[in-house]
Amino acid sequence: MDKISQTQQLVSEINRLHADFSRDYFETGKIAKLNLSRTIRQVPATHIYQYRLTLHESINDYLMAADIDIKYFYRVKTRESIDDKIERFSNREDQYPVNNWLNDIFGARIVLTADDVNRVMELLDEWQDKLGLKNWYLRDKEGDRGLHVYFKNRSNFSFPWELQIWDEADVRSNIENHEKFKRHFI
Repeated sequence: MDKISQTQQLVSEINRLHADFSRDYFETGKIAKLNLSRTIRQVPATHIYQYRLTLHESINDYLMAADIDIKYFYRVKTRESIDDKIERFSNREDQYPVNNWLNDIFGARIVLTADDVNRVMELLDEWQDKLGLKNWYLRDKEGDRGLHVYFKNRSNFSFPWELQIWDEADVRSNIENHEKFKRHFI
């Protein structure tokens, strides 16, 4: 299987896992469903922390059952990183919906060649409805470069997940950037 087919498979599986986890988490009646298209003033931090902890504790169970044939990396955002984002976005004059900026509690990454990244970008419009993508964009800011793809399964009650697709030539600078700008609270 080529890298583009493997990437499509990964995107499809992350979307499926997101839908499965969201259904298992929010549709049991044990957890309040809050509309995340509201601002942080209407979404208590405890709701975010509980989601993060449950995801952190159970994500491997979901990933072990996934049909993924491509090497990928993942992480669950730390509480400190969530607090940092909450502080930054709650202090903004313009308030944005929580699901627009807290869209990476679960994040996966893959590394591809520049040609493969470009090919994936060409296919994302086709994959949007087929694979249930929320949106995507190419980030190129302060030494952090990558294609960011978001999953939300058309629900304002589940937190979006993120897949970053990095060009192999950008790995070192992206890691350095994350160490410099994204881990200052550690």
